[in-house]
Amino acid sequence: MESEMEKIRKLEEIANRIRIHVVKMIGCSGIGHAGGAVSMAEILSVLYFQEMRLDPLRPDWDDRDRFILSKGHGCPALYATLAEAGIIPMDLLPTLHETESPLQMHPELGICPGIEMSTGALGQGLSAGIGMALGAQWKRKDFRVYVLIGDGESAEGQVWEAAMFAGHRRLDNLTAILDYNRFSLTGRVEKVMPLEPLSDKWTAFGWHVVRVDGHSVTGLIQAFRLAREEKGRPTLIVADTIKGRGISYVENTASSHSISMTATELAGTLRELGCSPGEIEHAVSVRKEYR
Repeated sequence: MESEMEKIRKLEEIANRIRIHVVKMIGCSGIGHAGGAVSMAEILSVLYFQEMRLDPLRPDWDDRDRFILSKGHGCPALYATLAEAGIIPMDLLPTLHETESPLQMHPELGICPGIEMSTGALGQGLSAGIGMALGAQWKRKDFRVYVLIGDGESAEGQVWEAAMFAGHRRLDNLTAILDYNRFSLTGRVEKVMPLEPLSDKWTAFGWHVVRVDGHSVTGLIQAFRLAREEKGRPTLIVADTIKGRGISYVENTASSHSISMTATELAGTLRELGCSPGEIEHAVSVRKEYR
């Protein structure tokens, strides 16, 4: 039987592979939203490989748990996760952003298995998740709904209207996760549109709030367990993360939001993430120049 430490180590390894896939995909595409993709690698690892009820062979299984990536620009990490989970083929990943590819710059419902909602118009994912959670209750289904939102998009009024509604309806089958990396496209969230006191605001709207290190697999497992056990309230997990985590030359900066990598930057990042020389050489050889 797998020990707890082995399980945690495996989830950490999956998170690292998600980052490696994201870097390779962006290297191959020529450009991509990196910072907010790699900041949520551990969140996706724990959700898809520990927390959520899924069947990779039946991604539209009626009793599956639902996941919505409201901050749709972070979808390279979601595509990487779907590939790691066996929901989409691994050889699709290098086609990111290509015209005929199902892996577009924002996730699109209907063309890529495992995508529950087309997102990218920020602020709308939580509202859709509420609809799914309500639907589960009305149909007496026991699936859970998870929505990953960004701190930049939390300046949107629709997020707060949705938060009020979910609290009012006591949707305890709904969990929102805030990727709190403290940067939006244009700069630090605290300067653009400060969110604090964050926990107090969501609590006042009727939510159960858990705050956790968003790069700690152990902490995330505990947070999701608390969310499952909470009755009569939806849960918000505030995941403190680092934008650009693992891409050292842009880590913790707004400039990591969307990047194009030189061959040297691509090779250096993959080396830091533990890739072999042969793997790095191949990634550099298929890299496209962004023009």
